[in-house]
Amino acid sequence: MTGTGPTTTGASERTVTRAEYCVIACAETWRDAGEILASPMGTVPSVAARLAKLTFSPDLLLTDGEALLIGDVPAVGSASAVAEGWLPYRRHLTMVMGGRRHVMMGASQIDRFGNQNISCIGDWERPTRQLLGVRGAPVNTLNNPVSYWVPRHSTRVFVEKVDMVSGVGYDSAAAAGPSATRFHDLRRVVSDLGVFDFRTPGHAMRLVSLHPGVTLDQVREATGFALVLPDDVPYTREPTAEELRLIRDVVDPRGLRDREVRP
Repeated sequence: MTGTGPTTTGASERTVTRAEYCVIACAETWRDAGEILASPMGTVPSVAARLAKLTFSPDLLLTDGEALLIGDVPAVGSASAVAEGWLPYRRHLTMVMGGRRHVMMGASQIDRFGNQNISCIGDWERPTRQLLGVRGAPVNTLNNPVSYWVPRHSTRVFVEKVDMVSGVGYDSAAAAGPSATRFHDLRRVVSDLGVFDFRTPGHAMRLVSLHPGVTLDQVREATGFALVLPDDVPYTREPTAEELRLIRDVVDPRGLRDREVRP
């Protein structure tokens, strides 16, 4: 195991929070992404996409969440003052179909091969709980890069097999054939405990890093299947002083990130 526990910054001597490590981990999914559309779903991913735009991914495209591309980087929850382009739903779908978007979706369930469920819990014929429905998850996962954000890592979310496939995982794509695998690209899963990917021979989920303060046993106990583990598990990288300033003072001055991931 490499790395350390939570640290304090020289600039402010404030401890880096778990939410801020999650922001850094999510932002890294858009590193050097070029001119593609970021579609973050959730507070932490929204902070992360803005941070990436302000630092290592300046060409990243952001939206106002409705129908405009924005030319500035407002704080989360604040209105944009600069409209850069018109992005109605039909044009948004064109970007999705053309692979010019990297979406970070949520997951009510996700399994070892990256199948995601946001539709229902329990048997399809008689579900115990109705959720959002599949929404755009299938076309997202088959046409453009997809990552996932899970703010509360538990065995209820990280399951051996999802109750229904909404977002397509690697085994499901392989079973469907070349039309499903051609542009299938699951990048990362970020939770409040760590970072995961599917870069293994069989595309089974692998632990990439633990957030400082989290133990390997915690992750194992909160995951409903056996993760692929590297020989040496690092910690999620430390934010720079400038990144912390941007997170705290520019992108999320109201501290909304701490409502999604408690300190």
